[in-house]
Amino acid sequence: MMTELEKCMAGEWYDCHDPVFLEFKKKAHRLLLQYNALPYEQKEEKRLVLEEMLGSIGEKVSVGHSFVCDYGRNIHIGSNVTVNTGCTFVDCNEIRIGNNVLIAPNVQIYTATHPVELAERLTPVETDGGTEYVRHTYALPVRIEDGCWIGGGVVILPGVTIGHGSVIGAGSVVTKDVPPNCLAAGNPCRVIRPINGGAA
Repeated sequence: MMTELEKCMAGEWYDCHDPVFLEFKKKAHRLLLQYNALPYEQKEEKRLVLEEMLGSIGEKVSVGHSFVCDYGRNIHIGSNVTVNTGCTFVDCNEIRIGNNVLIAPNVQIYTATHPVELAERLTPVETDGGTEYVRHTYALPVRIEDGCWIGGGVVILPGVTIGHGSVIGAGSVVTKDVPPNCLAAGNPCRVIRPINGGAA
């Protein structure tokens, strides 16, 4: 039988209140408080906190204040990456950010989601105290490939991959994959034109 963590990482319904996730949150919350309290110039100390909190991190990585995440452990960041101020990464499943990526302020990356249909999202369970509803949650990974630029205030939804070298315009809501070497923008985000010498 799969553990709740295995279910989560497989993209299946899981119990987000399982003790393993509560421990992940507890550790991440402690480290976030420490990280966001450190002055900008204490780069070595900030780096050490990121190394403890994140799943993996490359060289020359800057993560601005204030940064928020769920578990931290599912975030993997390559080298020469800037994550600007006020970003939120809901990393219930993996968030993988490649090399040479720019992430502007107030970007939100979500991996956790719920079924759209109410009957699937909430299951009634009879208890001694009456009917209670169990909420179904699942999580899908997000990938941002090398050389991407994610504009300010972009929201990236679960399961999305943004291809190599692509640019996402400010304020976009990315609901599906974006091919490599494209400029894409809007709500929902759509490809506007090829860039970087890509075919039309």
